[in-house]
Amino acid sequence: MNFSALQRKKLLDIAESAILNCLDVKHDIEIPGEEIDDEFCKEAGAFVSVYVSNNLRGCIGTFSQNEPLFENVKKMAVSAAFDDSRFKPIRLDDIDELKIEISVLTPRKRIFSPDEIEVGKHGIYIISGMNRGTLLPQVAVKNDWSNIEFLEYCAQYKAGIHKSEWRNAELYTYEAIVFSG
Repeated sequence: MNFSALQRKKLLDIAESAILNCLDVKHDIEIPGEEIDDEFCKEAGAFVSVYVSNNLRGCIGTFSQNEPLFENVKKMAVSAAFDDSRFKPIRLDDIDELKIEISVLTPRKRIFSPDEIEVGKHGIYIISGMNRGTLLPQVAVKNDWSNIEFLEYCAQYKAGIHKSEWRNAELYTYEAIVFSG
């Protein structure tokens, strides 16, 4: 998927509108049917991160490809702003400093070696029994991690398993088209 600057702005507007509507600001963004382009209607997973004054205040996403991208973006924006248990919900006072980042996800690909991970390009998804965890591609770059550090952190802090247990888990990579406004 490739998104033009206008398409990226529209997706960011959709996310912002969903958040503002939950704050009763009633900021409906109407996108006429002819303007909902085919890329928005493709079924794709997405993560939405919300920042206030450049501090992360929520990040929620889904790999689900059962709904159109624009619907997943709306739902994940609301969840990131209000339901991420690690942070206080976004308040009306935060709106002036609100920044939204969207990560549109490609389908996951099973891998069998850490050598198949390209830091900065791939996000990782780990499955170990009932435990699951993921980290977006940009996380490894922001923390200057190696492939192994990326896997260990995801295993321990996202999948909830010992940091070395990634070796016995199912490993997947995916890519993310990341943009913010």
